[in-house]
Amino acid sequence: MTENLSLYLRAFIIGISIAAPVGPIGVLCIRRTLSDGKLAGFLSGLGAASADMVYGAIAAFGLSAISEALVNNAFWMRLLGGGFLLYLGTKTFLEKPAEEAAKTKQGGVFNMYLSTFFLTITNPMTILSFAAIFAGTMAGLKVGSPLVMVAGVFSGSAAWWLLLSFGVGLFRERLTSNHMAWINRISGVVIFAFGIYALTGLF
Repeated sequence: MTENLSLYLRAFIIGISIAAPVGPIGVLCIRRTLSDGKLAGFLSGLGAASADMVYGAIAAFGLSAISEALVNNAFWMRLLGGGFLLYLGTKTFLEKPAEEAAKTKQGGVFNMYLSTFFLTITNPMTILSFAAIFAGTMAGLKVGSPLVMVAGVFSGSAAWWLLLSFGVGLFRERLTSNHMAWINRISGVVIFAFGIYALTGLF
């Protein structure tokens, strides 16, 4: 029990450390929180946390055939991810802020979740990071330990996105439509730049 708790806490910290660095998902989460509310921002982050959980499970359970297939097809997956970032960046830049607070529909929230899941899962090099971390952490542990590791990574990542979305959400009421227009433009440029960076790394 003590060993599992210690392992869970280590995995929880790993989940936070993987989610915390600022990237296109972070920009999207912040922008969607300011535009559509805390729930939209959190569920956007949850999509990334779910993808982290998938990669974490592949690494923790030693599914080498799947990880090898992902790495071998890294070019095409990164091409898809980079292209999707260009699309999202352009869409965000051109989007006009609503005059009133938007009510996020169920379908819209689901699409937000799927978009960040897709962006994270199309970066198969992430699995190499998980494999390296898990190789050291899992040494000498019991058979049930992979489940504890995967649960810790997911909850740590989800906790970060919850903290970020609710923290950013505190400033939402102070923003005018003019502020949101500039946030859309800046976010769009940053996301587009991440897309270009992802695509230039292919060559």
